[in-house]
Amino acid sequence: MRLACSRIVIAALGAMSVVIARPALSQNADAKPADQRGQAGDNKDNRKKVDEYAEAAKMLDGPAANPECVWLGRRVVGLLWRDDLDTAFRHLDLYDRFACPGGHIEVTFRCLVRQGDLDPKAPDALNVRVHSCWINPTQEPAATPSAAAPAPTTNR
Repeated sequence: MRLACSRIVIAALGAMSVVIARPALSQNADAKPADQRGQAGDNKDNRKKVDEYAEAAKMLDGPAANPECVWLGRRVVGLLWRDDLDTAFRHLDLYDRFACPGGHIEVTFRCLVRQGDLDPKAPDALNVRVHSCWINPTQEPAATPSAAAPAPTTNR
């Protein structure tokens, strides 16, 4: 009996120490510097997006240069490239709702396909290529060394 009571008392003391120590452990002494580092990264990303929208407005005419059309259109083309057709068509409905030009999606995707495969080691390669095709969908595919000079074959 005495052993059972001591176990209960020890368990209760352990639970109380966890409850009391939890607020002290959960507080981060470096909360402000971590927030400031996160904000610096967010500001850099926001500036990059604003620059991309400004570049699109400078290079394109009409509604394809509107920020909402650029954002949605680039997402649609990227989703089409990754074969996520259901999500691409849902985004395409939104794209149409904003009165964005559907023909620009077609020529941008055509440009993306003509450029060939992406470097799998570059994580942002798809976004960069989609943006460059969005800005200039008539650009010529980049010549690869293997495509420029095919190796001769012999039949012996």
